[in-house]
Amino acid sequence: MKALRVVLWCSAVALATPAWACDTPVSVCARPSPGAFALVSRNGPAQLLVDPGADPAVVHAADGFAHDLAEISGRAPRRIQSTDQITGDVVIAGVLGHSAVIDALVRSGKIKAADIAGEWEAFRQIVVEHPFANVARALVVVGADRRGAVFGLYDLSEKMGVSPWSWWADVPVSRRAAIFVTAGSRRDQPKVRYRGFFINDEDPGFSSWARKQFGGPNAKAYAHVFDLLLRLKGNTLWPAMWAPKAFNADDPQNMILADRVGVVMGTSHHEPLTRAQDEWHRNLTGGVTGGKWDYATNAANLRTFWRGGIERMMAKHDGTPYESLVTIGMRGDGDEAMSGGTAISLLESVVAAQREIIADVTGKPAEQTPQVWALYKEVQDYYDKGMKVPDDVILLFSDDNWGQIRRLPDAVDRRKGGYGVYYHFDYVGAPRNYKWLDTVQIEKTWQQMDLAYQKGARSLWMVNVGDIKPMEYPLSFFLKQAWDPAAMTPEALARYPVDWARGTFGAGGADAIGGLVTRYAHLAARRKPELLDADSFALGPVTPATLDSGDFGARVAEWDALQADMRATKQRLRPDQRDAYFQLVEHPIEALGNLYNLYYAVAWNRRLAAAADARANSFADQAEAAFARDAAITEAYHALNGRKWDGMMAQTHIGYTGWQQPDRNVMPAVTRVAGAAEPIRFVPTRRSGDAGIAAAEYTRAIGGRGLIWRTIAHLGRSAAVVALPQGAKPTTQADGVRLEYAVSTESAGRISVKVALAPTLDVTGGGTLRLGISLDDGPMRTLEDHLTPAPNDATSQAQRDWNAAVESNIRELEVDFPSQRAGAHVVKIWRIDDNVVLEELHVGVVPE
Repeated sequence: MKALRVVLWCSAVALATPAWACDTPVSVCARPSPGAFALVSRNGPAQLLVDPGADPAVVHAADGFAHDLAEISGRAPRRIQSTDQITGDVVIAGVLGHSAVIDALVRSGKIKAADIAGEWEAFRQIVVEHPFANVARALVVVGADRRGAVFGLYDLSEKMGVSPWSWWADVPVSRRAAIFVTAGSRRDQPKVRYRGFFINDEDPGFSSWARKQFGGPNAKAYAHVFDLLLRLKGNTLWPAMWAPKAFNADDPQNMILADRVGVVMGTSHHEPLTRAQDEWHRNLTGGVTGGKWDYATNAANLRTFWRGGIERMMAKHDGTPYESLVTIGMRGDGDEAMSGGTAISLLESVVAAQREIIADVTGKPAEQTPQVWALYKEVQDYYDKGMKVPDDVILLFSDDNWGQIRRLPDAVDRRKGGYGVYYHFDYVGAPRNYKWLDTVQIEKTWQQMDLAYQKGARSLWMVNVGDIKPMEYPLSFFLKQAWDPAAMTPEALARYPVDWARGTFGAGGADAIGGLVTRYAHLAARRKPELLDADSFALGPVTPATLDSGDFGARVAEWDALQADMRATKQRLRPDQRDAYFQLVEHPIEALGNLYNLYYAVAWNRRLAAAADARANSFADQAEAAFARDAAITEAYHALNGRKWDGMMAQTHIGYTGWQQPDRNVMPAVTRVAGAAEPIRFVPTRRSGDAGIAAAEYTRAIGGRGLIWRTIAHLGRSAAVVALPQGAKPTTQADGVRLEYAVSTESAGRISVKVALAPTLDVTGGGTLRLGISLDDGPMRTLEDHLTPAPNDATSQAQRDWNAAVESNIRELEVDFPSQRAGAHVVKIWRIDDNVVLEELHVGVVPE
């Protein structure tokens, strides 16, 4: 595949200019317009008014917004608490029904906000003419609740040029002499109720970094985590939990701060009733005598332990609970599977006991406390076999840990608590850990989470992000989609990389940087770095004079081209943008490109050394140099900005021999051969076999039953084609929903058609995805894909098939048609089931 060409821009000044929207109500704009509000002018930033006694979350967000205004304008805004202190244009922020100033504006008819009353996290931003005597104009941010006001303020911050990653990725804020907000009123609200991320697998990265910077994952560290979450318009956090960490017990200020700033705290899928798993092993809670994590044999101690968690949740000074989303259910100790003989009835009794505790401690029916039950791994199997879940509890389905959602509700299956999805950008487990770098294609995330939304999973979206860094880009996308999945159309998805780059680095270089992050994700998703080794890809033939680089060399060439473009782009940046660029763009490209070069050199060394070819020695040198460079790249990351990120990139990634990491990076073995070597000369790669047909290269696309075919660029190997809207019921050949491909064969014989699909799973619980294939006007053949993880039977064919699919991020199915004439043919791909994502076709002739 040819590398995309990067288009460079003309000046560093242009890079600093964001794309200002000026044609819609309450848009942030660089120039004045009729009725516009001057947020920043030659007189400095507008004043900021928040009622005395406002909710602490609103005050905290107002503090953040004021800091942002100061960063942009160079002057801190004047802070006031009553209308008689206003001396000019003013920003007013508060909660409807809890702000005297806002409620007075409503009563006077100056603002209208009835449409957000009682809504979850809704906000309205309104430019108001003459809100008070001697005040020409106000910008009013009205929240339906406290987080609505928070999101309304941070929405303005991002649009005026403050990235949510300003602290977390050292994204600089550019000074502005003037910022205006266009006239009118704008309403917004999230479509998914709970949206957040899970800090997991956080040793040695996040953990060692937090210890060095803050003394541990305490309230000082979490203050930055909470700020990031809220600026990304998320609201829910599962905190770091690898032993010996316990969010609520390690620093009592953690939960207090979370509640004060408006973050909903939960615990991971296997930590019931706000209890960290490590707390059980500490044996420090009153009344708990320890024992085995087994409800069948140790129920009394477990109930006491869980009760302590809910009592702590209710220990807020005003008698209200700390805002929480309570995990219920149970897995084995340390997130292991429960015993094979675990009865469904036992799990149901566990949940019944937990809900009794919740009701007893809170003094309210259990359904009045938000709860979630994660149907992770074997727990989903119990659910599929009939396990009953209380109707008010959110059912949290999961992916297979590699980005394929396993189960979703049926369209007719509605429940009071609703459904959610637990998704993974990071994972510890078979067939291999992947924790080091971002290897996520946002296009795949979009496809799976759009399907989830269409199928009704709208109560909770939770993503495992490992150490937070380096998942900045996909996490931004995940929470953007979670805020309004319906707005993340294929067109919005295609614009997202450039939009993200513009918001992070400015308008001038957005196209180039958006192209870089897209190309990186495309290459990284083909095989995760922990799965790379010297045998990952084929080398070409060897002659006494030349080496054929083979498929391995072709892949290395793609990384080399990407690195060259990334370095050229870097030269156009301002010096103050270099740290952010290194973290968000340069480091992953350099680090993974270097890893490919390392294993490529090892592969050639071993190939040549086995033949006593002295050219092996040059490759040994190259491999050792790449290994040393890997350490240097990591050190460069840790040295950034006065060692602000020291420890964050400490994750082991070289030398995997099984599913679990080695303790440290291990230089792959190389061999040196005695003798003089000829200069190394490569020849172009010679490929053999049938050329693939990209799915997007169809000659006809026929829709039906409300479905249309759409090409999703950069999904999979190049682009994929899906039938939209997702979530629709199966179709038949009679419905006519199909793609047609014109092919030509040079000889007669049996025709083989192989389809390459993005790995996906049957989310209905049936275990099979179907598509149809026909040739010319012949009958349709149905292909059935039974891809499914089988972790309880690691040696089964099903598990081997799943391993192969997720390791190479592709699934291939094949069908043969009886002897055919030479010449032109039409291959037809028929839609049958939802969630089938076509990437390529390979058509070949098998001679008779």
